[in-house]
Amino acid sequence: MRKKSESIRNMSFLKSLFNTKEQPINSYSEFWDWFLENEKKFHNVLKKQGKIKRDFFDKLAPKLNELKDGFWYLAGMYEENISELVITPDGVIKNIVFVEELVQTAPKMTNWKFTALKPAIDIKNVSIEMAGYTFDSENLSFYSIDHKNYPDEIEIVIVHNDYNEKDQSTIINGTFIFLDNYLGELNSVTTIDNLKVIPKDQAEKELISISKLKDFLIWREKEFIEKYKGLRHNTDDDNFSSLEATLENGLPLLAIVNSDLLNWDCKASHPWVAVVEIKYDGKGNNGMPNEKEYQLLNEIENKVISDLKDSDGYLNIGRQTADSLREIYFTCIDFRKPSKVLHNIKKEYKNIIEIDFDIYKDKYWQSFNRFITN
Repeated sequence: MRKKSESIRNMSFLKSLFNTKEQPINSYSEFWDWFLENEKKFHNVLKKQGKIKRDFFDKLAPKLNELKDGFWYLAGMYEENISELVITPDGVIKNIVFVEELVQTAPKMTNWKFTALKPAIDIKNVSIEMAGYTFDSENLSFYSIDHKNYPDEIEIVIVHNDYNEKDQSTIINGTFIFLDNYLGELNSVTTIDNLKVIPKDQAEKELISISKLKDFLIWREKEFIEKYKGLRHNTDDDNFSSLEATLENGLPLLAIVNSDLLNWDCKASHPWVAVVEIKYDGKGNNGMPNEKEYQLLNEIENKVISDLKDSDGYLNIGRQTADSLREIYFTCIDFRKPSKVLHNIKKEYKNIIEIDFDIYKDKYWQSFNRFITN
């Protein structure tokens, strides 16, 4: 009898062993628990310059994707016995806050340094080689463009001495990578409003060494922050306008916008624009939602408005409905809270309706000019 019972127990153990699957990662703590189990192997493969892609990156990437899409990474040796893992959103504004939170929750590990976003590097040490082109302080320069109607806009023109039209995409990509490393990724994607890369013979102003760009941006950003610090807008008594138009495909477009906000003279105090996109089935209804869809769209919109209050610095500009798509518009004093709020709402309704969102910088709300009627 004992042998039979032992055999059954062993068979049960083998069955559970072969049926075991790793549970998907659903939280920052679960990710770091997994990393802790593997950190020694990952450290050794980096230190010994082993098969890094196979033994580290190919294991890391799926776990980050389970946690959330939009996490990218760089890794190498920070010091002789310390490995560094840099988590980056690769320039995507709405993913910055999640990268920061992930790294903030990292436990202490003797042989590891974890960094959120690509850090700034001394310009003397920044030199990028890409497809035969070099990007460094010797062949890059810049000047700024001032706009009378948009005095706080920071528009930078960068000149590459070896610019070649046929390799335009390579030169632009290389310049952006250089800026990420020189300014640091956060400053690179948040302080410059518009950026253009041109050949030297197209320059319209005196060129300034790229090594002075960081100080220039610090000065402009400080000036801007001091000018608008603490400014808010109460929208309770604002006036709204209804707009109607026809798309090129003949379908109707309906919009409701806050006309008082669109004519506000302090727009730059809320420089971030959040656009929520909700797709519905408008077939057979001229691209418009049916009654049930309309109620759901309003429910979602009200939820967003309740979470992003005007008194906290998040202004609801209005909405546009057309061709099976509703867009809801906000202007914001920052991008971190809207990123989290909209991500959570997207998750909450993922099995009910398709929601996506984007966040971008637009100090003077120029993307809403189409709604301004004279």
